[in-house]
Amino acid sequence: MAPLKVEQYVVGPVQTNCYFAVNDSTKEMLIIDPGAGAGKLADAIRKEKLNPVAILLTHGHFDHASAAGQIAEQFGLTVYAGEAEKETLENPALNLSGWDGREQSYHAGQFLKDEQEIDLAGFHIRVLFTPGHTPGGCCYYLSYQNALFSGDTLFHMSVGRTDFPKGSMSGLVRGIREKLMILPDETTVYPGHNDITTIGTERMYNPYL
Repeated sequence: MAPLKVEQYVVGPVQTNCYFAVNDSTKEMLIIDPGAGAGKLADAIRKEKLNPVAILLTHGHFDHASAAGQIAEQFGLTVYAGEAEKETLENPALNLSGWDGREQSYHAGQFLKDEQEIDLAGFHIRVLFTPGHTPGGCCYYLSYQNALFSGDTLFHMSVGRTDFPKGSMSGLVRGIREKLMILPDETTVYPGHNDITTIGTERMYNPYL
């Protein structure tokens, strides 16, 4: 089993958690939600002599996807996202990039289906669609490492906002209950903002569930 080391970088104007999921044996790694700070993230990769393999986007909002293209170009990486998230990525009205006056369109090279399983950087990853925050938002579950990268679906003691275009609170809570709350209690949850938590903690104390 590949040993997972998670490094957390808080990037951009809304304090987004970008994660490096590092295979501690090989130094291969995945970049999850590089929402800003492409230069800073690239410097960290080079300084630690890591070997990036892919970029995984939990959803297409600007604060999770803005730096993906730049980093992908620098390191020759494929960007992965949920198949229902293509429109959110590409449409500035949906990806919210115009909030500071600079509308942008983002792109993924590989679109993933719900419950699809992929192997990257020595990790076996299951894609869990959890729409509601966005129409094609997803979480990435590494079952052997007891790790879930939940984006803006599930937070510590909270859930993602659904007041953005095409959001759905009922859809979000249903997805969390059906897809995430069935995972083992000891699963570490790495959310898109704020503190790291566990499935067990959220099952017991999250007021939205």
